[in-house]
Amino acid sequence: MVSKMKPSSDRKTNPIRNVLGLGYWVQGFRCFPWMAVNFFLKDGLKVDPSTLQILQNSANLPMVGKPLYGVISDAVYVSGQHRIPYIAVGAMLQAVSWLAIAIFSKSNISIFTMTLYLLLSNLGASIVEVANDAIVAETGKQPTTSSKNSQSSSGELQSYVWMASSAGGILGNLLGGLAIDRFSPKSMFLFFGFLVALQFFITIAVRESSLNLPKTPNVGIRKQLSELSAALRKPEIAYSVTWFAASYALIPALTGTMFFYQTEHLKIQSSVLGISKVFGQAAMLLWGVIYNRYLKSVSPRRLISAIQVSMAVFMISDVLFVRGIYRGMGVPDSLYIVIFSGLLEVMFFFKILPFSVLIAQLCPPGCEGSVMAFVMSALAFAMIVSGYLGVALVSYTGVTGDDFSKFPIGLLIQAVSTIIPLYWSYLIPDDVKSKSRRKEE
Repeated sequence: MVSKMKPSSDRKTNPIRNVLGLGYWVQGFRCFPWMAVNFFLKDGLKVDPSTLQILQNSANLPMVGKPLYGVISDAVYVSGQHRIPYIAVGAMLQAVSWLAIAIFSKSNISIFTMTLYLLLSNLGASIVEVANDAIVAETGKQPTTSSKNSQSSSGELQSYVWMASSAGGILGNLLGGLAIDRFSPKSMFLFFGFLVALQFFITIAVRESSLNLPKTPNVGIRKQLSELSAALRKPEIAYSVTWFAASYALIPALTGTMFFYQTEHLKIQSSVLGISKVFGQAAMLLWGVIYNRYLKSVSPRRLISAIQVSMAVFMISDVLFVRGIYRGMGVPDSLYIVIFSGLLEVMFFFKILPFSVLIAQLCPPGCEGSVMAFVMSALAFAMIVSGYLGVALVSYTGVTGDDFSKFPIGLLIQAVSTIIPLYWSYLIPDDVKSKSRRKEE
């Protein structure tokens, strides 16, 4: 009897899984053009490591506006729909920006115009992400026969979209690593522009009513802002989001410097960097499976803290790598970059999955999109702060595109900064399930 019911349940969830699967897959595949962006800025526009990192982080500024996009998508309906239209608009903005970069000649593209197009692309991507995240949160809040099933359903959908994004990232990085040596960056921009244009046309063909989303009252933006403010004043939400953002903001990011160190100092081929990112995305995909099967019952505080400690350990390993200790032990640089660098890069995002499930459980009904958007906005702002701190750290230690002698010192400071947030990990709720049961009783 159970086996007969499962296919029926899957058929009902198929439309929503198709929409979310495509959306999160394209979101993961965005690494394909961004790999080309890094090489285009370094080789085409001749930027230095600090400028590259500033551009990488400044382009994420539209992500900070996610709460506004969430409030609008929650409160403003378009033809009776408030999720699908925003996904379509976001896809269209991305298509316009990437196609513009691809079509205009190199002489007409400066650092300023490139930044504007990247800002437009990330604006579209952030709108899509807000709408998709809201659908996931709303679906996870739908009533089921028991609280245990509700939590399981929420965790399964979170894991599904996580794996869809990881699958897109695997393919995007694999193709990007191979394409960067065979095609121009503009060709890669053109390909991705057509891909998001295809997402736009597929999305507008879907009716939101077919997704069977829970009905929520169509309130105004002022009311929605009031509900968001009330939700964020809940101690368990406010403290969790504060710690989560701080756990990223306090770590100075050194991604731009590491990119220059690997490509300019070690002369690592782009295909190796692509394989490294594929390995990282595969690890993210595996992480989604492991979390869904074995770790959903683990305390969020313990799990997130364990990830934070693991990040610090890998950063200390980077110090040994830059000092050449692994090389002296016979470990090729390319092998270390593929495995350890690829894993560390995505380990920063391992915390997002358990934290998203936690927030979905704490989020009050009716403002899921706004709250999830605020969380992602806080994360985006924290990553920007992290990037600017990284630029300051590189400047302080005296690392340049030609001199990496002080780079190990910067990496060591980064590792120490990663441990600091653990002293305030008590701000993360430790037993959400028992609290939800007490509320129901």
